[in-house]
Amino acid sequence: MLVLLGVLVVVVGFATRRNPLLVVGVAGVATGLLGGLSLQKVLAAFGTGFASSRAVTIFAITLPVIGLLERHGLQEQARRLITRFSGLTAGRFLALYLLLRQITAALGLNGVFGHAQTVRPLAAPMAEGAAERRHGPLTDKAREKVRSFAASADNVGFFFGEDVFLAVGSILLITGFVNTTYHTHLEPLRLALWAIPTALCALAVHGCRLLRLDRTLEHAKPEPAGAGAAK
Repeated sequence: MLVLLGVLVVVVGFATRRNPLLVVGVAGVATGLLGGLSLQKVLAAFGTGFASSRAVTIFAITLPVIGLLERHGLQEQARRLITRFSGLTAGRFLALYLLLRQITAALGLNGVFGHAQTVRPLAAPMAEGAAERRHGPLTDKAREKVRSFAASADNVGFFFGEDVFLAVGSILLITGFVNTTYHTHLEPLRLALWAIPTALCALAVHGCRLLRLDRTLEHAKPEPAGAGAAK
């Protein structure tokens, strides 16, 4: 049971808002030592895991490229582009992004969109530009709300869309566990089909929340100068 103290380290670390990488690293080392492994074997396990998951480090190439693009005006160009579509509000744009994120995730194209490569440099600035064109200058609180809704559109679309893809890890894990444990023959296609109603419900529910964002921003307009004094 002492090995489970590693989970406690994760809970306490996240609750106190420590650096996630540091928290996970300390929890891994603590779990290995409590499990009877030497420090050398713990470090070897970290190295093996890193070597077998090299694709995770692709961000080391992606982030500098995005940084250079932003430095040369990527976000400004995104805002300028969205102003050409007069009927596209922030809520409608994010609802469209949610739909595209779900479709691409359902097709297994998980890397097409994402927070680092799409939401921060493109989706969020475009949503802000649409909101500013319709509602005028945004307050800091309204701007953060638009950004948070842009991030949520990516999260919800990816989370509920990927389960429709047959070869996603969660479906393969479930089918492998059920078939091995209960000696049945559960096809991944059956799980993927049952994920479609859930994905559609998520699209409808969160799509409505995104469309209501325009009404929220309308009420969050800053008061004209001198309005407070007149009251």
